[in-house]
Amino acid sequence: MLSSAAVRRRSLLTAAAGALVAGSASCGGTPHPRGPLRIATGGRGGVYFRLGTGLVRALRRIHPELRAEVLVTAASASNVKLVATGAAEVGFTQADVLDPRQLPAVSALARLHDDYLHLVVRTDGSLRSVSDLRGQRVSLGAQGSGTEVIAERVLTAAALPPADVVNVRLGVDESAAALASGVVSAFFFSGGLPVTAIATLAEATPVRLVSLGRYVPDLRLRFGEVYAELSIPTSIYGVEPTATVALPNYLVVSPTMPAETAYALTEVLLEQRSVLAEEHPAAEHFNRREAIDTGPLPLHSGAASYFQESKP
Repeated sequence: MLSSAAVRRRSLLTAAAGALVAGSASCGGTPHPRGPLRIATGGRGGVYFRLGTGLVRALRRIHPELRAEVLVTAASASNVKLVATGAAEVGFTQADVLDPRQLPAVSALARLHDDYLHLVVRTDGSLRSVSDLRGQRVSLGAQGSGTEVIAERVLTAAALPPADVVNVRLGVDESAAALASGVVSAFFFSGGLPVTAIATLAEATPVRLVSLGRYVPDLRLRFGEVYAELSIPTSIYGVEPTATVALPNYLVVSPTMPAETAYALTEVLLEQRSVLAEEHPAAEHFNRREAIDTGPLPLHSGAASYFQESKP
């Protein structure tokens, strides 16, 4: 009997094969996709921005007819809205921000790396747990970000209503600066390892990460199995190993994107990993076997064509 994971993978491959039939006529390995390509990322100190920058570099070299550019945004939730409304052609997003009502408006090109939720505090302070945040000035992430979504869920799982902290909505760069200057007592950020802004902060200001792994079972019970418990090792920021909440990321586009454009994007994303990794090492974790696993989002037909033709 097949395991549930095997059943899901078989279903995804079947869906990809069906999408291939639908998309092959329009895709057909067309070498010159054209048009604007606005890639919604996040703050400049975050992983999405660095990966988006690497993707633009690779696209400009291989597909110059695609006028690729990076958009600085509030990240995940905003990115999905930008793609769904046509204000961006491509967006990076965490899996947990996907509203079922938005699913028909976006398709996936690939599953990417895992994000790790960071709760960063100063070592010269007394904050050591989520409950210690009560009454404190805390950045839960920029408004419209995936960080804000998951941070509020963790607070609730810790029996700390989000209204019981003073929420200072800042992006990761601003959050790091605010912690260093004492404007906030802590900040959350969800991103692939390492997060540039946090690594830079840790070099200049003694900080520690608060453990969040204990909240994973409750998050999975309430919001589904998208969450997992993983550890941030000492080698990343030079702090104690910290168990935390992790979840996957997707690269999403509109279902109406031309199949040849989606094919080209997926191909560059997975076959130019070294270029993206020059901007951020999270790209080193991209691989075809995991990239096809984009449920509950359907694969775009152009992406499905790429996966079908590039089976390992």
